[in-house]
Amino acid sequence: MHSSSDKARRAPKAPARFQVTEEAELMKFLIASFPSKNRDNIKSMLRDNQVVVDGKPLRQFNAPLVPGQVVEVYWEKVLEVKPIRGITVVYEDEYLIVIDKHAGMLSVATDNEPGAMTAYSLLSDHVKRDDPDNKIFIVHRLDRDTSGLMMYAKDPEVKAQLQADWSEAVTERTYVALVEGCPRQSEGVMDSYLWEGHNLKMYSSQDANRGVRAITRYEVIRTNGRYSLVKLDLETGRKNQIRAHMEALGHPIVGDKKYGAPDNPIARLGLHAWVLAFKHPVSGRPLRFETNIPRKFLRLI
Repeated sequence: MHSSSDKARRAPKAPARFQVTEEAELMKFLIASFPSKNRDNIKSMLRDNQVVVDGKPLRQFNAPLVPGQVVEVYWEKVLEVKPIRGITVVYEDEYLIVIDKHAGMLSVATDNEPGAMTAYSLLSDHVKRDDPDNKIFIVHRLDRDTSGLMMYAKDPEVKAQLQADWSEAVTERTYVALVEGCPRQSEGVMDSYLWEGHNLKMYSSQDANRGVRAITRYEVIRTNGRYSLVKLDLETGRKNQIRAHMEALGHPIVGDKKYGAPDNPIARLGLHAWVLAFKHPVSGRPLRFETNIPRKFLRLI
């Protein structure tokens, strides 16, 4: 077994990279690009998530390609994605794991619930099945009642690198929220300073001396007047930033009693980490993941 420092330093072989110039099916494109490979070889590469189109792993052999797309083929097998109750693993390799965390699942244990089942404990058990010495490292967190995409590192140096380069490494971090009512402007920017009260609630203020600056871009993507589905892009990542900004805008997130929501028709918090895109900390490979908007959100609209 390699030490963690050896593993973090060992960069994978650079991928083969192709620009699509005419419409074609993925399998035919790969056969033409790799004449030494047969269909079974290529099917294995697809199955093992080694074929990436525009930053997204693709397994469908007959997926249509269009001019302008970029196809990358990686030489190292990506680890098999296994089902784990309470979370969904959407990507895993030697260095990190990306999951879709279900609402109600803690990212990591808290002082109030030190023995609770968490995404961290589930993933720790998951990696120890291959080797009892394997570990998981926290890179960032989601609130317990927020669902969606987040990542954990499998190596301390990878964790440190991701956290040190977070603003540059993460190219897209988009949430979708179900909010009360409909904002007067269909899109805009919330730019304020957040501070924490004694009740552990975050408050939005224009006083730069009282808190830390937080910037959230929002866009209404669907509404029925009573409720709206809002896309939210974070320029900063402050505690409860979206929840505080939506309350300050006058349209709190559905189910968020702490931040001003009057009721909870979906029996959960209406906030979901929708898109996560970043540059792989070891290979430099661009990766982008997008989950489905929760059905409870769509039903209410």
